[in-house]
Amino acid sequence: MNDKYLERIADKILDAALKSSGAVLIEGPKWCGKTRTAEERAKSVLYMQDPDQGESYLKAADTKPSLLLTGETPRLIDEWQMAPVLWDAVRFAVDKRRARGQFILTGSAVPKDKATAHTGTGRISRMLMRPMTLFESLESNGSVSLADLFNGTTDGDCFSSLTIEGLAFALARGGWPASVLDDEKEALKQVYDYVEAVINYDISEVDGVEKSPARVRALMRSLARNVSTMANFSTIKGDFAGDEETISEKTIASYINALRRIYVVEDLPAWSPAMRSKTTIRTSPKRHFIDPSIAAAVLRASPNGLLQDFNTFGLLFESLCVRDLRVYAHAIDGEVFHYRDKSGLEADAIVHHKDGRWGAIEVKMGAKEIEAAAENLKKLREKVNVDKMKEPSFLMVLTAGEIGYRREDGVYITPIGCLRE
Repeated sequence: MNDKYLERIADKILDAALKSSGAVLIEGPKWCGKTRTAEERAKSVLYMQDPDQGESYLKAADTKPSLLLTGETPRLIDEWQMAPVLWDAVRFAVDKRRARGQFILTGSAVPKDKATAHTGTGRISRMLMRPMTLFESLESNGSVSLADLFNGTTDGDCFSSLTIEGLAFALARGGWPASVLDDEKEALKQVYDYVEAVINYDISEVDGVEKSPARVRALMRSLARNVSTMANFSTIKGDFAGDEETISEKTIASYINALRRIYVVEDLPAWSPAMRSKTTIRTSPKRHFIDPSIAAAVLRASPNGLLQDFNTFGLLFESLCVRDLRVYAHAIDGEVFHYRDKSGLEADAIVHHKDGRWGAIEVKMGAKEIEAAAENLKKLREKVNVDKMKEPSFLMVLTAGEIGYRREDGVYITPIGCLRE
């Protein structure tokens, strides 16, 4: 395994949070790099999962948790949720010390019980860390910045060297740091190991409720087949027939909630802008995994397999773009949504800045789809009530191609291999 550290977009977010808060909680899926990123900033570390010391740490947490907080700051407490009492101990220590940048907490699961007395508001800042983007894995050259698009300071001209074959591999491998730095064969194996751990262990451990691995696998396959769609529980249940498993919608909801608590799934919420006319907007979220490689692994879709099945490739490509856009948007104080109304008009991603600015994005793999996508984006712009909403900062078709430019109508055509925060 390569131990080299690749810079993360989360580095700057963490630095800023440490300057403004007494403690910072980094949440996110296992293997996404939370601990390593925190280690780069920490001056002392407490590993709650240390096989030699873990039991004694838990005993200390039960008797005098403040003992575990002693150390040079920022002090990293890794997998803090193993002893939820540490949350209130950290909050109290922050109040008592009246200093910023005291602790970094990391966690790959939401605690199964509400063992904390306080939310930590005002003392503990939260940040969600996702798997690596193509820019962080050095596969996007970053020649087009999302921030510059919002500021109108880019002409959009760019060239991506990421081939369609390279994109298929990057998608199947995922943004897991260990995989990015590993050789090709081992890199692809990593995500399969991750999925098996989720199915057989992690999903049951998060809430202490034993779950059928066969059902979990069938559910994840159904979610993978319906990725980038607004599939409801009924659709997902019906899709189970292909795996010869039966399950109630109530059980589906409980399983998906468990997957959400260990940061395996992360649906994309719908955007509800002010419209010029009465338009019924669909409010259902789109189904996504935290990383598209999870869907590829569950479907046993190899890079070569994706190249032979462009329908699946296209849906997973959209999910990859959403993953990257979420990370880039977070870095510039934005959020990502999707839009669809009763007429069928849609935008795969809406990046909404906290100051009210917004940009609309359609994701298309093939050049033949660009014209229709650009027209859809312009139709959406005309539907939004700009008296109540700002004019869009940009309209973009995000592609799997090589050449980026700005069309005469103002729509940006941008390869995912050129984008950054």
